[in-house]
Amino acid sequence: MPSRDPRWVLKDRPSFSLITGLVLTGICALVSFSIDVINGEPVQFFISLGLALAPVPLLLAAVLALDRMEPEPRSNLVFAFAWGAGVAVLVAGVINSLNLHYIMDTVKLSENTARNIAATFGAPVVEETMKGLVLLGLLRFRRAELDGLTDGIIYASMVGLGFAMSENVSYYLQALNSEAGGVSLAVTVVLRGILSPFAHPLFTSMIGVAVAHAATREGSERVFSILAGWSGAMVLHGLWNGLVSYGGFPGLVVAYVTLMIVLVALIVVIFRDRRRIVALIQRYLPPYEPTKLVSKDDIIMLSALPRRRRARQWARMYGGKRGLRAMSDYQLAATELGLLHERAARRMVDEQTFHEEQRALLECMSTARADFPMPPTPAGSPGYAPG
Repeated sequence: MPSRDPRWVLKDRPSFSLITGLVLTGICALVSFSIDVINGEPVQFFISLGLALAPVPLLLAAVLALDRMEPEPRSNLVFAFAWGAGVAVLVAGVINSLNLHYIMDTVKLSENTARNIAATFGAPVVEETMKGLVLLGLLRFRRAELDGLTDGIIYASMVGLGFAMSENVSYYLQALNSEAGGVSLAVTVVLRGILSPFAHPLFTSMIGVAVAHAATREGSERVFSILAGWSGAMVLHGLWNGLVSYGGFPGLVVAYVTLMIVLVALIVVIFRDRRRIVALIQRYLPPYEPTKLVSKDDIIMLSALPRRRRARQWARMYGGKRGLRAMSDYQLAATELGLLHERAARRMVDEQTFHEEQRALLECMSTARADFPMPPTPAGSPGYAPG
C-alpha cells in the first residue's frame, strides 16, 4: 500500500465540496455580470470589467504580502475571493434593489434621496452579512485554519476584494451610462478604484478579527465576539457610506481618515500576531532538536521573514524548484507545528488529533529536509545553510 503524501497536513488540497462551491460562486458571478450586460451595452460592460479587474492583481499581492509567516491554503483564499465576487454580490445586489424600491414606494422620496438612505442604513447590513457568511463557514468547517487574528483579516480581505471588484463593474457601468459619461467614469474610477480600493476589505476585517478571536473561545464569549465584530463592520460601512453621501468634501475627508486609522490598527494587529507566532516557534521547536529535524540555526531562520526569504533564495539557487518547494514546505510545516502546540495548550484539539498531526508535520519536515540542496563546499553559502 503506497504511503500517504506527508504534505496532506499542510491542508492545501482541493476537495469536492470546494470545487462545488467554486462552481456555484462562478455561476452567481456570471448571473451578476449578465445583469450588468442587460443594463448596458456589451462594449461598455467590457470596459467596466477591464477597469474593475485592472487593480486586482496589485491589491491581491498587497494582501498576500501580509500572509507570509503562515500562508493560508490558496484553495481557501480563492474560495473566499470567489464568494465575494459571486454569491455575496449577487444576493446583496438583489436585496439592495428591493430595499431601494421599497423606500421609494412607501416613503415617496426621490430616487437620489432613497438611494442615499439605502446606502447608509440598508446596504451595510446586507453586504456585510453576505460577506461575513463565508467567515462563519470557515469557523464552522475550517476552524483549524484560523490560527490567529491575521488569518481572519486575510480571509476577510479576500472576500472584500472579490466583492469590490464585482461591485465596481456595476458602478463603472452606471457612470458610463450617465449624462456625464466619460467624466463621470473617470471620477468613479478615481474614487473607487484608486482612493478606496481597500474599503470593503477593511469593513469586513472587523468580522474577520472577531471570527478569528471566536475560534479560540467557547460558548457565549464566542457569540459576543462575532456579534461585536459584525456590528463593527456594519457601523464602519454605514459611517463610510453616510459621510460620502451626506458630508460633501469634509465628509469625504473624515471618511478617508477613518479608513486610514482602521488600516493602521489592523497592520498593528498583524505585526503583533506575527510576533506571537515567532514566540511559539522559539518556545515549542527547541525540544525537537534531538530529532535532527530542527537546529538552532533553523529556529533563527524561522523567526524572521527576511531570513526565511534568504533561505528560500538559497534553496532555489542550489536546488532549483525542487529545493525551493522543499524549503517552503519545511518553513510552513515547522510553523504549523508551533501553532499545533498552541492549539493543544488551549485544548482546541484532542490528544489523538494532536499526535496524528504532530507525526504528519514531522514527517513533512523530514521529507522536505531530504530534498534540501547540499551546501556548497566553499566557505558557506549566501544566506542560509541548514544546521
